[in-house]
Amino acid sequence: MEILLKTFNELSLEELYQILQLRSEVFVVEQDCVYQDIDGKDQKALHVLGLKEGKVIAYTRCFDKGFYFDEAAIGRVVVKENQRKFGYGHLILKASILAIEERFKTNNIKLSAQQYLTDFYESHGFMQIGEGYLEDGIPHIAMVK
Repeated sequence: MEILLKTFNELSLEELYQILQLRSEVFVVEQDCVYQDIDGKDQKALHVLGLKEGKVIAYTRCFDKGFYFDEAAIGRVVVKENQRKFGYGHLILKASILAIEERFKTNNIKLSAQQYLTDFYESHGFMQIGEGYLEDGIPHIAMVK
């Protein structure tokens, strides 16, 4: 999988379309969750794209500290359903952590994890903080690294 880092203005129309399509495919359709994915924050994000044969199959968006949380943040962590068995989630998360360390000069990172994925995030050094909560009807928990 090839990893690309791009600001919003660096994304091509095709890349943006594929990102939004993947996020909708997983977060809205697969997870049966009606929510406003296009939230006005993409313009401020660093987009981490995982490409396979020219198609976006994995993705995250990252924010500098103080924009989303007091800490830097990773969100919209997603891998196309038929690509999940290859470890691409681990690769895209590692690339996102490295991008935050290099671009935003911090290793303090926070994310809002779907609770069933806590072991995945813990394997990358994140720790659960606080109590679980519902976000768009799905159980989540805050995690920090």
